[in-house]
Amino acid sequence: MSKSILTLTVNPALDRIVTVDRLAFEDRGYIQSTTEAAGGRGINSARVLTSFGANTVAITTSGRDTGRKFEEKLQDDRFEKEVVKIRNGIRINLTISDRQGLSIKLNERGPALAQTELNRIVKAVEKCLPTASWLMLCGSLPPDVDSHFYTRLIKLSIKHKVETLLDTDGDPLLHGLEGKPTIVKPNQSEAERLLNTALITRTQLIDAVQRIKAMGPQAVVLSLGSRGLIAATSSEGILQVMPPPIDAVCPIGAGDAMAAAIVWSLQRGDAFSDALRWGVAAGTASAKLPGITLANLEQTKEFYPQTQVTRIAV
Repeated sequence: MSKSILTLTVNPALDRIVTVDRLAFEDRGYIQSTTEAAGGRGINSARVLTSFGANTVAITTSGRDTGRKFEEKLQDDRFEKEVVKIRNGIRINLTISDRQGLSIKLNERGPALAQTELNRIVKAVEKCLPTASWLMLCGSLPPDVDSHFYTRLIKLSIKHKVETLLDTDGDPLLHGLEGKPTIVKPNQSEAERLLNTALITRTQLIDAVQRIKAMGPQAVVLSLGSRGLIAATSSEGILQVMPPPIDAVCPIGAGDAMAAAIVWSLQRGDAFSDALRWGVAAGTASAKLPGITLANLEQTKEFYPQTQVTRIAV
């Protein structure tokens, strides 16, 4: 039995996705459809990993009525779930997107978690680590959760010789880097907040991945949406991966697909540059799909040969 890939979503959501004919400032749009789905970065990544054939366990929280609905929606997913019950209701995130690819995301901050609940989350992770090869720490932490929470889990994973991918924002990202994760995967806005600087030119982006790598992780993958990614790796130096040009339909969740494909590829034993190409291919394939539909392996395979990797001499 191959080792499992764990995803942790401490702050999941019931995603409400509203599709409208058009989004225009101070003008009306008409709602065409409304759907609900179990959401969260780790849940999205678990879906992609499962469609790629990886043995996946999604660890998450759930509470009250929104939690009940969230768990009902999760029943459609084939991956293994480890649900930690909490006292408060999980959040509802609202996404409004139109046919032109414009979207607005309105996220609730999430429920307050008691220390006993946080300890139960750590126990759930610890229980799964002995049979795992990777732990993906995905998304925001609810308000008032100690921003060193991910740092603690990264250190725990290192003890169990489990690789980690950190995909978060703000203080949890800053402090998580101190735990020395295997990979950190900020998007451009998250990297700008972390470094407190605007990243505009290619030179600034290259400088940014080097600065973030100096903060502790083994590798930095800076995801740039339709412009692919720039990465600083220990094995292959600084790499840039470009996707083919596409007409994006809905880019939401593309970063989660990218993270999942990178981890899947590295677990298979691929070179880092190959893993990054799989990541960009999965992100590109996902952005071409409507709503929060994420690419499967077949769709990703179509884009993999069209991705271009460049080694950047520094």
